[in-house]
Amino acid sequence: MNKKTLLIGCVIFVLYIIIAIAAPVIVPHDPIRDRVQPHVPPSATHILGTNDIGGDIFSELLIGTRQSLLIGFTAAVISLIIGVLFGVMAGWFGGWLDECLTAITSLCITIPFFPLVIVISALVRGGSLTPAVILGLLSWPETARILRSQTIAIRERQYIQYIRAMGAGSYYTLTRHVLRALVPMAAYRFILAFRAGVLAETTLSFLGLGSPQVISWGNMLYFAQARNAFLTGQWLWWVLPPGIALMGLVFALLLVSYYFEQAADPGLER
Repeated sequence: MNKKTLLIGCVIFVLYIIIAIAAPVIVPHDPIRDRVQPHVPPSATHILGTNDIGGDIFSELLIGTRQSLLIGFTAAVISLIIGVLFGVMAGWFGGWLDECLTAITSLCITIPFFPLVIVISALVRGGSLTPAVILGLLSWPETARILRSQTIAIRERQYIQYIRAMGAGSYYTLTRHVLRALVPMAAYRFILAFRAGVLAETTLSFLGLGSPQVISWGNMLYFAQARNAFLTGQWLWWVLPPGIALMGLVFALLLVSYYFEQAADPGLER
């Protein structure tokens, strides 16, 4: 069951990656330069119709896949790097370093995540990757806390004690044994951060806090809402497609995360 779930999730996710990579080539119309009559319903020429400025919605949907994946991936990488550094260092070395890093982590956990993201995003309006950097810098504490606990448990295992007794240094033990043992949990946390980054970026863009120069699913929903598409029949081809695309990506990441969660904690499968 686990491998079937992983396979389904990976197939769907790889499909999104292929679309994101090939989007500039396979789009039927340039969503920025090609302008036709606005608010055209779906047709053979425009599969999902056009928006309020005459842009092809289907082309925007394909291009937006790249931005959503890029934001989610960048945010997850930043979050995982900080979480691994804080969690592994605190759990392995202990002492005053553990106390300092744990105090910082605990302080960051107590701060409401999404309200802080909204405030910082409203104050810092940068490029297309600015939301990813903000999300990555604010979403690591939970990963650090979990990896710290796992590092402490691994440090106390008998084979680790034997390795250290034979004279192995911290660098060798961490890189050859501890980090390998942490891979399933780190992969699980990475996927969760990826999924959270995609959802957060869409939410921020929908609230008008994304970059208006970037085509993304969140911006599509924002402009659809601003042009009252929710109150007309246009929601069928302007709102529903990016919403379904977002649900499909989140569903794929959810299936993959189930596999790594059970790999990190085999007791869950039982």
